[in-house]
Amino acid sequence: MQKYLSRRNFIQTSIISGIGLAAVNPFPAWAAPKNQEMRLGLVTYQWAKDWDLPTLISNCKKTGILGVELRTEHAHGVETRLNSNQRAEVKKMFADSPVTCIGYGSNFEFHSPDPVKLRWNIDQTKEYIRLCSDIGSSGIKVKPNGLPEGISKDKTIAQIAASLNEIGKFANDFGLLVRVEVHGNKTQELPNMKAIFDQVVMKNVKMCWNCNEQDLLPPGLEENFNSVKKWFGDTVHVREFNVGDYPYQQLFNLFAGTNYDGWILMEARTDPADKIAALKEQLILFNQLVLNSRKG
Repeated sequence: MQKYLSRRNFIQTSIISGIGLAAVNPFPAWAAPKNQEMRLGLVTYQWAKDWDLPTLISNCKKTGILGVELRTEHAHGVETRLNSNQRAEVKKMFADSPVTCIGYGSNFEFHSPDPVKLRWNIDQTKEYIRLCSDIGSSGIKVKPNGLPEGISKDKTIAQIAASLNEIGKFANDFGLLVRVEVHGNKTQELPNMKAIFDQVVMKNVKMCWNCNEQDLLPPGLEENFNSVKKWFGDTVHVREFNVGDYPYQQLFNLFAGTNYDGWILMEARTDPADKIAALKEQLILFNQLVLNSRKG
């Protein structure tokens, strides 16, 4: 766990950050296509894991990437240990900036056959849902997060779905979404995600597409995409658009075909020396993908 700021330092840093943020110009109009619906955001995975919250907000504004999913245990320090005043300060910092706190990226998972571990994950998810509400975000990200060996696949799928329904019902009372990342051994295969969501009854539980290699397994990207698209929410995870051979243009074309108007969240894996320049480069590539998808 990252050591979080004291109340005094937290507020002092926030005030200093607020002054600094005001001096930074918003990203230029030419950086994005007109009337763009898909928006590029950032997951604090690798490129932002070492930024405290004021730095994170400032750097997002500098790059024109104006949405962020706060991944757990990173330097931003936004965790359930924050007291009510600190949570209110986090909310204010985002509200006073052009950057949207999209949600929280937890590591909670619901596949364990150990009932104690399962209950801990469910209960902790609920605590972080309260945090999400307090800081003004719109939802929490969770994971399925696997199909254990020696356990019936159908039993695990039913357990994951039941857990998501319980969490979804709790989050619904706060007006929040539960975003289920397509992640984990076997659960990242779309037929298994579909089997889970076939048993999910809470409408605020949504699927977060994750751009895995398994998306391309037979019958292929388009059919896998179409098999689960009715459960998509407002977040998608992507990796660097210019690294690897994932068919991002085809994916963007498919999302454009659904009139997707949510966030495309950069969950970068590389380690460039200049993260600001790297984010600006990804925004240019993103905008071109969006423009190309409209031509299709």
